[in-house]
Amino acid sequence: MTAVGWLGVVAFVVGILVSVMIHEAGHMVTAKYFGAKVTEFFVGFGPKLWSFKRGETEYGIKAIPAGGYVKIIGMTDLEAIAPEDSERAFYRKPAWQRAVTLSAGSFMHMVIGVLLFWLAFGAFGNPVQDATQPVLGSIVACVPSVVTAPCTKNDPASPALAAGLEAGDRVLSVDGKPVKVWSDVTDGIRAEPGRPVTLVIERKGVTLTKTVTTKSVVRPDLVNPDKNVTVGAVGVSPLVVNSQVRQNPVKALGSAFSMTGQTITAGFAAIIRLPAKMYDVGKVLAGNGTRDRNGAIGVVGISRISGDVAQAGGISPSGRIATILELLAGFNVFVGVFNMFPLLPLDGGHVAVLAYERIRAAIFRRRGEPEPPRPDMNKLLPLVYVVFIAFVAMTVLLLAADILKPVQL
Repeated sequence: MTAVGWLGVVAFVVGILVSVMIHEAGHMVTAKYFGAKVTEFFVGFGPKLWSFKRGETEYGIKAIPAGGYVKIIGMTDLEAIAPEDSERAFYRKPAWQRAVTLSAGSFMHMVIGVLLFWLAFGAFGNPVQDATQPVLGSIVACVPSVVTAPCTKNDPASPALAAGLEAGDRVLSVDGKPVKVWSDVTDGIRAEPGRPVTLVIERKGVTLTKTVTTKSVVRPDLVNPDKNVTVGAVGVSPLVVNSQVRQNPVKALGSAFSMTGQTITAGFAAIIRLPAKMYDVGKVLAGNGTRDRNGAIGVVGISRISGDVAQAGGISPSGRIATILELLAGFNVFVGVFNMFPLLPLDGGHVAVLAYERIRAAIFRRRGEPEPPRPDMNKLLPLVYVVFIAFVAMTVLLLAADILKPVQL
């Protein structure tokens, strides 16, 4: 990987760390706002590298940059709480305040996603491919009679190749009819199956006339693709021009919200299919297959893709930046969706326990009975351990696959 590629990797990793900080800040700010006591806010885990204390909260960085955390006193009633902190314990707060605090991290991922999509669309633009100009992009070796048939060594050269047409030639007219767009070229050629066609072209400022005898081939009808028709073909394709089209701020914001919504929907679908996708990753890792581009991928893999994008040819610098921003935006939205999945120790698992607590309390009140105690978290610990082990196994599997069998662009 080149220096530019590594810069793309570093940019993505830094973006993830900043996202983690913002996620935890969402929990911290809402907890403090509701009066809960927050004692720690750290990026990373393991040995402490640096920290400072402001008020009752210690802020800092730890050695292992694999996430971060915020410590809110009384997240559950399993921990010992000092008598002076009892009234500020998190579990004593009203249910709606706890729900907001628990969901704030995922909400911030959605905000990050919208902002990054907005920046990508508004500041750097959407990738647009333009193939409308009457300019030859490539000349094929042969023209098979059926579009799905491959070229063989016995096939004659394509009419365009035999006539001396070259990539970059601009077509000015077909059989005396001026052309303005690529469809004018294809219409003129398709209309003359097996017959000569006169093309006037411009090559490096020089006007040339070429006579090309088309080949009679079977192709789908342009109006009704389900119907096959006999048309002329010479073996050329249009020049595809890649460009970035910037949107105004208002339109870009609308596109950002739309893309975020699509990513949320795709995220739910991906989570449902996650066991099958992980099975596919395991099969590829154990065999000789290749990774599915739409399959499961870990942080290392997506960081590597970011590096590949940064050094990719055929993409403008603004296009590369926009793509990396969109990758980071999509990553944030997916993490936000995944984090709200109702399994402990995810935030969504805590919200699910809270919902169960309040629903059960409402049932007891309706019966005229005293409110029951909160759910016993000790009974849920085995489930937490099972989910945690599953997450660790999934992380290790993806890490191995991202290193040994990386996804290819």
